[in-house]
Amino acid sequence: MKLSTAVKPILCLALMCAFVPSAAQADAWNRKTVVTFSGPVEIPGVHAAGWGILPAGTYVFKILDSLSDRHIVQIFNKEETQIYATILAIPNYRLKATDKTVMTFAERAAGEPEALRAWFYPGRNWGEEFVYPKSRAIALAKATNTPVLYTPVELPIEVSTPSPKAYEVVVVELKRAPIMAIEPSGQDVVIAQVVTTPPAAELVADSQVSTPEPAARQVAETLPATASDLPLIALLGIMALVSGLTIRSIAKTF
Repeated sequence: MKLSTAVKPILCLALMCAFVPSAAQADAWNRKTVVTFSGPVEIPGVHAAGWGILPAGTYVFKILDSLSDRHIVQIFNKEETQIYATILAIPNYRLKATDKTVMTFAERAAGEPEALRAWFYPGRNWGEEFVYPKSRAIALAKATNTPVLYTPVELPIEVSTPSPKAYEVVVVELKRAPIMAIEPSGQDVVIAQVVTTPPAAELVADSQVSTPEPAARQVAETLPATASDLPLIALLGIMALVSGLTIRSIAKTF
């Protein structure tokens, strides 16, 4: 019995699909987003020396770690070769998701850079509400007349050598730092006055999807930013050819 000519390509395709990584899944855990700012933007968190205010330009936002009650966000340069900031954020719910990235800012006086407040990833009902150092949160709350999230933990504001290793201690502290909110009067208020927390089940499910296995994350971190897809394409081509020849050989034996 011979395999039909229609079955052969289907089997080859099935074998190829078994080895093709899912691009959507690869981006699901870190939510990589490329953002271009038309003007200077103030950012919270621990940042590279001199980068507390990002000049107009293109940047890459990623989730470094996704816990059930908080996230660690990092901002990179366009080429992803330098980390500009590592920021603590908590989920903030919105009623309607959009198919585009949304960034919200705290309004500032004329001539002052806008302060980054939240980042909403496309297709999600909730995003990242950023947490500022206490002293800066107080100033922003007064300037904008709205409550602002802050952490009372004293962390270094700048990192002289902005490498992943330099941020390791910062990340550990951010994972366990308490989060509070302060109103324009200087009084602490409950976080619920600033953000709407998503359902707990949704947060747990997202943290499981958003955090890769250690081995997978290590591979992702060690790949150079300039890595090419050509070797993978060549490998898939060879595998497809070998699979086709094998199936053809098997078909001839029937």
